[in-house]
Amino acid sequence: MQVFHTISDVREFCAKARSAPTVGTASTAGSTPTVGLVPTMGALHDGHASLVRAARADNDIVVASVFVNPLQFTDLGDCDDYRNYPRNLEQDAEFLRTLGVDAVFAPSVDEMYPGFSASPDQHPQIWVRTGRMGEILEGASRPGHFDGVATVVAKLFQIIQPDRAYFGRKDAQQLAIIQAMVRDLDIPVTIHGLSIVRGVDGVAESSRNLRLSAPQRRAAQALSQTLFGLRDGEFTSVEAARDHLASCAGVELDYFRVVDPANLRDVAADTRPALALTAAWVGPVRLIDNLALETYE
Repeated sequence: MQVFHTISDVREFCAKARSAPTVGTASTAGSTPTVGLVPTMGALHDGHASLVRAARADNDIVVASVFVNPLQFTDLGDCDDYRNYPRNLEQDAEFLRTLGVDAVFAPSVDEMYPGFSASPDQHPQIWVRTGRMGEILEGASRPGHFDGVATVVAKLFQIIQPDRAYFGRKDAQQLAIIQAMVRDLDIPVTIHGLSIVRGVDGVAESSRNLRLSAPQRRAAQALSQTLFGLRDGEFTSVEAARDHLASCAGVELDYFRVVDPANLRDVAADTRPALALTAAWVGPVRLIDNLALETYE
């Protein structure tokens, strides 16, 4: 496995990899090799491993990116959430190596956004705008977040030019927005959304979980318990589920909604398909979770 820090180097790697005919791995022998991309911000866990394994099964070449993107944080990264985000490239690279990743792209901020650190005048001028889909739910609590996500993902697609890209369904709004971006901008990549990976306690795996204390981790179980309770009929309405979660000790609820998974518009709890989403603060950490109401994960 190779680790690249510059756009030119990872582009050269991908170009050379594609120029070699396959020998009967994920693609038909003699065809052009396929490339799978797993975009991450590092602090990798079992949820990321599931994405990598899927990419490894589907493609001849697997590239994972490790980049904490300032554009998707408050004040373009001038905030504690960005500064405190866990970073350990050596550990992440070893994790990816054991999963069979071929290349890791781990650029600096200035590599992705030239001059970013020098002056606000050097911040990106051209962004991908996500409209209404990016302004609701997480977007209402974090204005500009999804514009930052879509912008960096579009750049990664342009740099790596993957055939397929893999995202977790835990970030359901992000997945819906990336799917819409690919469709609306005619980007030739197939998006794969993989099921949420949960701990034995039901908590959705997240890099942010590293910042939870043991009591906070126990409090965080309320998010998944409420979602599954709504799906399984323990609550008579969305409002009842929302009120229950808001009353749980150690949880400061932001939202609890049921939406159409394709466009994120609110729907009744008995509508199908439907997706229940929630976000809450547990101690210093803002957590999100969701559950498809009509299927079992």
